[in-house]
Formats: sequence, C-alpha cells, structure tokens
Amino acid sequence: MESLVSPIDKINRIQSLDLLRGIAILGILIMNIQSFAMPSAAYSNPLAYGDLTGLNLWAWILSHLFADQKFMSIFSVLFGAGIILITEKKELLTGSSVKLHYTRNLILLLIGLIHAHLIWYGDILVAYALCSFLVYPLRKLSPRKLLITGIMIVSVPSILNGLFQFFLPYMPASELQDLRMDWAPTNELIEQEITAFSGSLSSQIKINSQKALFLETFVFLILFLWRAGGLMLVGMALYKWGVLSAVRSRFFYLKSAFYSLTIGFPIVIYGMYMNFTMNWDFQYSMFIGSQFNYWGSLFIAYGYISLIMVFTQSDNHNTIKKYLASIGQMALTNYILHSFIGILIFFGIGFGLFGKIDRSLQMLIISAIWIFQYFASEKWLNFYKFGPLEWVWRSLTYGKKQPFIRS
Repeated sequence: MESLVSPIDKINRIQSLDLLRGIAILGILIMNIQSFAMPSAAYSNPLAYGDLTGLNLWAWILSHLFADQKFMSIFSVLFGAGIILITEKKELLTGSSVKLHYTRNLILLLIGLIHAHLIWYGDILVAYALCSFLVYPLRKLSPRKLLITGIMIVSVPSILNGLFQFFLPYMPASELQDLRMDWAPTNELIEQEITAFSGSLSSQIKINSQKALFLETFVFLILFLWRAGGLMLVGMALYKWGVLSAVRSRFFYLKSAFYSLTIGFPIVIYGMYMNFTMNWDFQYSMFIGSQFNYWGSLFIAYGYISLIMVFTQSDNHNTIKKYLASIGQMALTNYILHSFIGILIFFGIGFGLFGKIDRSLQMLIISAIWIFQYFASEKWLNFYKFGPLEWVWRSLTYGKKQPFIRS
C-alpha cells in the first residue's frame, strides 16, 4: 500500500489535516449543543425529553444520521495521526519524543479537567489525553498491524454491551432501576437537572463535576478508552498510508467514499427504524439498538474523510478551504469556545435557556456559531500565529513563551 503514495507536498498535507480538523470541530457541535441545551438523557434517548414531532423530529433524524459519532470518530483518527506527525518530527531532531509526548498530553489532561469540571462535563480532552498515554508505545507498528489492533480495540465496547445485556436479568433490582432512570428519567429527575443547570454558578459546577467524574471513570472504562484509543491507532495507520494527506488518487478517495457511505448510511438508518419500532425501549435501545450507529458511524466517518480529501485536492474553492483550515488550526480554542457560548446561552449564569430551546431552534444557533467561527478564525490568524489556547498549550509544553504575534 505504501508504494501507491506519491511524493507529499508539505502545504497540501498540512491543509488536509487542518481541513479535516476544522470540519470535525464544526460537526461535533451538532451533537454537543444537545447536551448544552437539554437534560443529558435526551442525547442518547430522543424520547427522554422535549418535543419530537415535525421539524424537531427531522432535526434529530438529520443530526443522528449525519453527525452522531461521525465527527467525533474523525477527530479521534486525527488525534492518532497527530501523534505520529509530532513524534516523528521530534525524533528526527533529537532521537526521542517521549518527554515531548507525555508533557504535551499531561498539559492537555489538565486543560481537559478544568474544562470538564468547571465549564462543561461533556469534555473529550481528558479521554484523549489518557488514551494518548496508552497508544504511544504502539506508534511504530506497521500500518496493517495498527489498523487490525485498532479495529479489535474498537470492538471491545460492543462485547461489553452484549455482556451487560446478557446479565440484565441477574442484576439487583435497584441497579437495574438506576439504569432505567439514566435512560428515561422521571419528570422529577429532569426538573432537578434543569434547576441545577439554571441555578447559581456553584450549583452548575457541582452537577458538572458529578457528571464529568462519571464520564471520566465508568464511561471511560467501558467506552471512551476503547473507541477513542482504537480509532487513534486507525488514524496512525491511515496517516502512514498517506490517506489523510490527500496524496492518494482521486479515484481512490471517491471509491472509498462510495463504498463506505453505501455501507454506513443503511446501517444507521436501519438502526433508527428499529429503535423507533421498539419505542426506544431501555432493554433494546440502550444495548443492541445502540450498535447500529456505533458501527455505521465508522463507515460514514471514513466516507467523510475521503470526500474531504477530494475537496482538498480540488483547485477550486481555495478561500473556503483556507477559512475551514483556520478553524482546524485553532481546534482547541474553537472547541472550548463552543462550551463558553453554550453555557452563556443555556446555563443559569447566562441567559438561562436550559431545557427551553427545542431541537430545530438549536440548529439555528449552531449555524450562527459556525458563521462566527468561520470568519473569526481566519481573521485571528491574520494577526496571530496560534489560537490563544494553542499558544498556551504550546508554551507550557516547551517550557517557554512561544512567538504569538505575526510580524
């Protein structure tokens, strides 16, 4: 496979990764806004809260079909590719990348913990930093071994999911009831969550920290560790094969997109059909019903990657590519900015609209944020070399203040 890779143009390679990263950051917001705006159960179970008819139903269908786990998968793949890119460069210069890698990701872990516990519980940075510690020693495996190992690791949550479902009849009644309440909370529990997020700063930090800790421990061990970590290995393989660098042929990418999307979309659509047929029943939809999107999203994500590589190779729309790549260059800043905008609009310390904005109106808010970040990111990078958080991260990693203002 390596023999099919043509000589790499440095600018094209950087732009392809930044384009992917920028589009992934924008796409992640489609799902994250649901957690900013609504009780947490509504993220996985659309019947748990809010109207689900008319435009709101279509907003959910489109977000689930085109976004749910798709852009997060792309971001996980890119994180793995980034590990290879950064460590290879460092090893060429000094022979070792150990200190750089672990310092860089320890700082990311700290940023993630602050973000998760003080700003928004749905943080992904903690999981990514922890996974990066574990996948780093595997980075020198061949692309084929990385791909196979990555897919095997990604499969673990499906196995755990099946085991959980098998043992449901044997679980203590109290634990089973807790699971049911997580999936479909009572009105009282929903009102408690709305009150907490609509209240004072201290009440928001308290519930944020509780939810963040749950995600960083239990959910990390049964899901994030395996899916994010496995996809990082897949990303390493794809990067080594040149797939993420826009250097494969246009035919290769178009063929990849066609087959991936032809497989992925029917799987996700069938999963939606079955979940609605089962009325999003806890014992079905929380377990086997979740697996259609779990696997279908991987094919769709790869299809998206392939189409974005075709877009990167195109000689047209260079201004659009430049602006989207700017979003990718400021990915950390733009990701955290989503959270600040989200809490400003929905939480009690801001406009207090938590639980009051339905799914269709959330799409309008997303569009406004996208437009702002599309223009603001490019404008910022006209004057500064990095996004503000990228600059802080880089300066702490290297232990000295990095150049910031463009001369």
